[in-house]
Amino acid sequence: MNAAPATASGDRPALTSAYSAVSLAMLMHTAEANLLGNVHGGEIMKLVDSTAGATAQRHSGGPAVTAAMDEMAFLAPVHVGDIVRTHAQVNWAGSSSMEIGVRVEAQPWNDAQGEPIHVASAYLVFVAIDEHGRARPVPALQAETEEEVRRLREAEIRRSHRLAAKQEILLGREHP
Repeated sequence: MNAAPATASGDRPALTSAYSAVSLAMLMHTAEANLLGNVHGGEIMKLVDSTAGATAQRHSGGPAVTAAMDEMAFLAPVHVGDIVRTHAQVNWAGSSSMEIGVRVEAQPWNDAQGEPIHVASAYLVFVAIDEHGRARPVPALQAETEEEVRRLREAEIRRSHRLAAKQEILLGREHP
């Protein structure tokens, strides 16, 4: 499914999700674990943020900072000795912000033939910044596959929900 290439601010060409996709892998040690031998959720969140940050910086062509972790779902525990792999890609790009989706999989270090287990998913919002810490333009996102179109559509839904929730909270603060 190829749509006409979009352009972003400054007439830079749109980029694909594949252009800036990042995968990281890490062997989990006891230093990352709780007393039950499960890896702390915060350790997984840190790895997710690092992977998403690399993706955001690749897409934006420079520094980008975490603005929000919109959603993080833990689906299964990660154990000491698991190899954890994170896969991140841009789902949506606005004028200066991007939603990055991250999938986390785990596999025991000694089981090369077993299927990796989907252990977590997350959606993060990053904002590209300039040398003064101000928002700067990012390239548009060019969805090339049906899955990328689906991810873009779902990211737009999450964005509209974030904005609506923010508006409701602000209204509630003005009129308690």
